[in-house]
Amino acid sequence: MKAREFDRKFDRGANVTAHLDLAKARRPGEEARRVNVDFPAWMVASLDREARRLGVTRQSVIKMWLAERLQKAGT
Repeated sequence: MKAREFDRKFDRGANVTAHLDLAKARRPGEEARRVNVDFPAWMVASLDREARRLGVTRQSVIKMWLAERLQKAGT
């Protein structure tokens, strides 16, 4: 399908997802980047307790809390 036809279908409100490879879809600026952070042992233990309480991984707790804080800060 040519881009013009795709655009026309999209503009008419047609479902065009069958023409997309969603497995490769990415949001700009959402690419993961690895960072290393050292935490004191007591903080890791607290993170692990909270992760167990929530039923998620330690990494998920850290990401969730950082995202909440950054949203509050407006960045």
